[in-house]
This record gives sequence, structure tokens and C-alpha cells, in this order.
Amino acid sequence: MKFREDINALRAIAVIAVVIFHFNHAWLPGGFAGVDVFFVISGFLMTMIIVKGVERKTFSIIGFYQARVRRIIPALAFLCFVLMVLGYFLLSPIDYLNMGKHTTASLTFTSNFVYWKESNYFDASSIEKWLLHTWSLSVEWQFYLMYPVVLVILSKFLNLKQLKLLLVATTLLALLLSIYVTLNTSSAAYFLLPTRAWQMLAGGLVFLYPIALGPTTKRLGLSTGLLLIVSSFFLFSAETPWPGYASLLPILGACLVLISNNGGSLIVDNRLCHMLGKWSYSIYLWHWPIIVAGFYFSLGENWWMVGLPLSILLGALSFVFIESKSLADYGLHKMKYLLKPLPAASLLAVFGLVVFLTNGLINRLAEPERTLVASAITAKSDWSYPKANKVIGPLKIRFIRGKTDRNILVLGSSHSEQLYPYVEGLNSDYNVYFLTNGGCLATPSMKHPKWNCDNLQNYQLLLDKVKFDRIVTTFFNFDVYLSNIETKRKEQLALRTKEYDVFLAQLKAAAKEVYLILGEPRGEEFNPQAVIRHGLKAFMTEEETRNTYAIHHEALSLFTELGDIEIIDPIAHLCNEGICSTSDDSRGFYYKDNNHMRPWYAIEKLTYLDHIFL
Repeated sequence: MKFREDINALRAIAVIAVVIFHFNHAWLPGGFAGVDVFFVISGFLMTMIIVKGVERKTFSIIGFYQARVRRIIPALAFLCFVLMVLGYFLLSPIDYLNMGKHTTASLTFTSNFVYWKESNYFDASSIEKWLLHTWSLSVEWQFYLMYPVVLVILSKFLNLKQLKLLLVATTLLALLLSIYVTLNTSSAAYFLLPTRAWQMLAGGLVFLYPIALGPTTKRLGLSTGLLLIVSSFFLFSAETPWPGYASLLPILGACLVLISNNGGSLIVDNRLCHMLGKWSYSIYLWHWPIIVAGFYFSLGENWWMVGLPLSILLGALSFVFIESKSLADYGLHKMKYLLKPLPAASLLAVFGLVVFLTNGLINRLAEPERTLVASAITAKSDWSYPKANKVIGPLKIRFIRGKTDRNILVLGSSHSEQLYPYVEGLNSDYNVYFLTNGGCLATPSMKHPKWNCDNLQNYQLLLDKVKFDRIVTTFFNFDVYLSNIETKRKEQLALRTKEYDVFLAQLKAAAKEVYLILGEPRGEEFNPQAVIRHGLKAFMTEEETRNTYAIHHEALSLFTELGDIEIIDPIAHLCNEGICSTSDDSRGFYYKDNNHMRPWYAIEKLTYLDHIFL
């Protein structure tokens, strides 16, 4: 195929958009759509390679796979190698074990599954995952594995016209699936191939249905396509459900650019686009670890001034010295079996697995540090809220049967869920219903785009069906749903306190007794991972932890429905003489992260709630 400057320009635009978005979301709020543009390009090129090869009877599935290996794995494996070497010396064992896990997932092209499974309420922040960006490579690789096999098999039974019509129908069905899953399970839609396949298939359709255009129409198509793509970078944000309806905009834009095939335009045929397009894959690989490094080593808000040009520089060097070279170029042909892409990647993947299974090679540490790190690793995954065991209408409930027919409802977020091990061990007289959603509040405007809060926010359905003697709810996460911009924050605070007042009034109307539990001590000193990483002290002062709830205290002062509600302040019970301890020598860390109690700690310390549940 004749080199197409427009495809190279698309790559350049896409990678710069993604890089800018990752360095600062505010600069280009929809820059993540650059990944979708890459998917369209991949679909176009792969379809062209496969269909032309099949028509000429020269196509080899094995040859296709080998070409993809040579294109993708060397630069990826080199990045993983560098990270694993540096990580051994620079990362805490907790972070190193995660790097090992994610290295293995990246090199086996399963990282999209791993990150999807990790994307629950207790997931580590994305900025802590050095290889998070490789999810898109995994999606593409899975497409590469299946697509040629499917096309070759279908070509034996269908003529080209029938095959094209089938792919049109498949693309439309995949689009509908993507829209549906995006609205219902956003993390699955974002990370998994079935909901991303239509984007690559759309690129394939551009090749299968070429349109002859005149010079003027080509220019118009190119300009319109680029406008749609760039518009999507500004019109959408991380809060936009993705890749549903909204992703049609950059996909259509990319398709228009490919249809126009206007490589002679100065917009796309210039030295800058040419260089950035060539380097785009390696720039994409290196930019995210550079961003994570800035966070991990606390390099400051202006790290982007170094990190952004460094991403381009390392991308260029990777292209020149890794992507464009062979072993023979370095005189390493005698080690070809060890350093060829697949064997090298396999060895790295195995090493990553060993690092993960040995808790970040924890035995390299001396005591007492090794015991402290082991305790932190255990604490990080220590959570025992079980799945629902009762369904009432559309609601999923965790139910604990009591000795009488009296009922208690526990309503709220994960901070209500953390009461579960304590309540379970009480052998209470009350039947206890847990209606919860991690990260959610019960009021309707407080919907988080990442969490499905419907189960909790339909609480009135449960109040209509079950008579409750007591209702317990926790007041946490209020600050998550308020803007950092002062003018917006005041407006949102006024709206949300009114909504919460309505919620409290409904609870009082539904039960004789209502209890509002405020937030427990919280802060990075409680977070085992942060303690290991930064060597934080093993306590906070009561004043320090109360200061983290400033917005909650402001909201409490605005509520008008607190009368007849018993307000419980955990900080008053869990801190002693102004000091809130975060661990002890015999039991280890009290929390699993910076604000969630471990089950044993809840069982031992929540006795100040006995008067409610006994």
C-alpha cells in the first residue's frame, strides 16, 4: 500500500490527544477518544491486509500473526523490562507485586480483563498502575487473533459482497451492544473487546466500501472528519458514558478522514505529523509510566513540563532503536532465540508472575520491614462484605435473620457495608437488611458515573414493602459529589443538602428510630500502602482527621431534618485523648485503605453501636 500521510496524521493527532488528556484532563477533557481513533485505523489496515491477501491467495494467518508480533511486542517488552528493573530498586514491594501482575497481563495481552476485574469501588487509583494504558493493546491483540480466522473461514462460504453485508450487520449489532453495555456496565463496555469491536469493524468497512471522491469533496471530507475528531476532544469528558453513543463522533470523524484519502493536504502532510505519527506507538507506551512516576515520586504539579517532552523523546528513541531495528543490527543474532519477541516477552511475563506470587519478592527485605510489608499486603485485600442473599423486587439485599420479627435497615455506601462483620457476630434480636452500593449516596443527584447506584437509590421500594423499627445510615462521601470550584460547590451544596433533607424526612416517616453515623477517622496514615510507600507515622491527631470532613460538617449545619435523629460520631469513640491510632504491633493495620475498617477491627471497635442492634 502506498504510504498514506492522512493515516500517519490521524495517529499523530490521536496520540497527542491521549497524552495531553492524561497529563491534565482539564486541558483536553475528551482526549481519551484518541484511543478510539487508533481502533478505527487498526480495523482499516487489518481488513485491507487480510482481504487483499485472501483475494490474491497469498494470505497466511501465521504470517499475519508474525507481523503483528514484530510490530507490537518489541517496544512493549522493552518498556516492561525497563519498568521491572527500575521497580525492583525504586518501588515498595506492594507496588512492585502489582507491577509484576500487570506486566504479565500486558505481555499476555489480557490486561484489559485484569483492569476490568479490578475496576470495583476498592480499586487502586488509576494513577498508581504503571501499565494501565496497555488495556487498549490487549483489545487490539484479541481482535487480531480472531478477525483473520473469522474472515478466512467466511470467505470460503461467502462471496465478497455477502461478506461485506455480513460485516455491516455485525458492526451495527456490535454498536448496539456497546451502547447497551455502556449504559448498564460502563467498566465492561470500556475495557472489553465485544463493546469495542464495532470501532475496528467501522474502519474495516471504510476499506470494503471505497468511495471515489473529487479533489473538492476530499478536502471537505478531510476537514469535516478532523473537525469531528477534535470536537470530541472538547465536547466529552471522563464523566461521559463511554464508548456508547458519544463515541460515534470521533469514529465517524476518523472514518471520514480515511474515506477522503487526502494525503496531499498540508493539514496532514507536514513534517510534524509525519514524525509524531511514526513515533505514536512508542509515545503511547512511554507517556503513561512517566505520568505515574510523577505521581509516585511526588514530582509536583509542573511535572508535565518535563514529562510531556520526555514522553515524545523516549517515544522517538524507542522507535529508532527498538521498533526499527533487528537483533542483527546490534550484533545479537546469536542470541536470537532468547531475544526474539515471543521468547523475550514470555520470560518477562513469567518473571512478572513470580514477582506477583512472591508479594513483590518480599524475602529480599530484612525484618521487621518484611513483617510490616506482609501485614500491609494482607490488609489491602481484607474485606468481607458478601454478595446479596435476598431479592425484594429489583433490589438486592444482604439479609441477617434475627430472633424476632423486628427489622433494622442499614442503608448507604461501603461505610454501611463495613458494619456487616460486626452485626453478623451479634446474634441480634433484629432482622437486619443491608441495602448498599459502594461509593454511592441515597439521594438522586449523587450518581457517580463509575458506580451503578440504582440499588441504593431505589430504597423507597424497600420502605414500601417492609416495616422497619430502626433505620441506620452513614454520612460519608458527600465531598466526592461536590465541585472543587467554589461557585459551583456552593450551588451544589445547597441543592444536595435539600435533597438529603428529603431523604432524612423519608427515613423518619418510615421508622420509629433513625440513626445517622458520621465518618470514622480517615487519612493516608490509615492506608497501609501509603504507610509502606512513604513511611508515614502510625497515627493521626483527632484535629487532623476531623479537618478532612470540613464539607460534611458544613452540610450538617444546613440540614433541617436532623431532629429526632440520633447522630453518632465514630471519631469520638475511636480516638483516644486526641490521638487516632492506625495500627498496633500485634494485629497490624486497622484499615484496608485510608477510610475502610478491616473486619476484625470493626468487630472489636464498633461496640458503641450495640444499643442499636441488640
